[in-house]
Amino acid sequence: MSQKIKVLSVNISKEKGVVKKPVEEITLNHNGVMGDAHSGPWHRQVSLLGKESFDRFSLQAKREIAFGEFAENITTEGVELVKTSPLDRFVGEEVELEITQIGKECHGSSCAIFREVGNCVMPKEGIFARVIKQGSLKPGDKLDYVPRVLRFQVITLSDRASRGQYEDKSGPRVVELLNQHFDKRPRNIAIESTIIPDDAANLSVLLEKASYEEIDVLITTGGTGIGPRDITVETVTPMLDKEIPGIMEMIRVKYGANKPNALLSRGVAGLMGDTLVYTLPGSVKAVNEYMEEILKTLEHLIYMRHGLDVH
Repeated sequence: MSQKIKVLSVNISKEKGVVKKPVEEITLNHNGVMGDAHSGPWHRQVSLLGKESFDRFSLQAKREIAFGEFAENITTEGVELVKTSPLDRFVGEEVELEITQIGKECHGSSCAIFREVGNCVMPKEGIFARVIKQGSLKPGDKLDYVPRVLRFQVITLSDRASRGQYEDKSGPRVVELLNQHFDKRPRNIAIESTIIPDDAANLSVLLEKASYEEIDVLITTGGTGIGPRDITVETVTPMLDKEIPGIMEMIRVKYGANKPNALLSRGVAGLMGDTLVYTLPGSVKAVNEYMEEILKTLEHLIYMRHGLDVH
């Protein structure tokens, strides 16, 4: 069941860095809120702040804070906005917004809002969005909060594991590490796992399917060596639109300094359509080493792919 937020106030200002004033209705177009100083062809077109944050800061300020005082375009209640994530969406009958950023840099005493109110909640608890569907919005409107589910596909390449001659442990380890990583974050994920033989035609079909379905991240294990059946790298590389060589080079150098055999993996990483692809060696030990580094930048790459400058 999706959560709903209620729009309490819609607010506009003609200048940046000042409080916004409530209006009866706002029009959302491809640049954001029509007539607002923050509208434009960028990722922070629309700002939102929840009444839940207002209530906390009103206690600190020891006074009631009016809607718009923190320069938010839309004041809401019903969902703790600070607990949402980039790429989540708010969907209404006429409009649709996609979250692009949580919080922002605080300009402190140089900001008119800080001087007038004495503090600013937006850098900590405000969120920003871009317009996906244009339309009008007014107090009393309801929006469905639709969290973005990141979709992963894990493919193990192994002749023997595909025949059931031994248990695949590298693929399940990738799944385990992904779950551990995202359990600590406000982000939903879905993971599909597959075991196939070391067969280029079979792998190509799965790659094309993942790209067509816009799977967010595809991770393979196995087939990155120089054996006669190691075909993963040769199959994946021609299908990449953009390579990301640095991550794999760094991993090889980091672990190869003490274990020269780590330098022998030919694993690659890159972007195939809208799908990030990583090819890992087939051992559990290698999976642990590679995933430790890959997870450090994974979400940043996902956001970059969607045009978000999230730091």
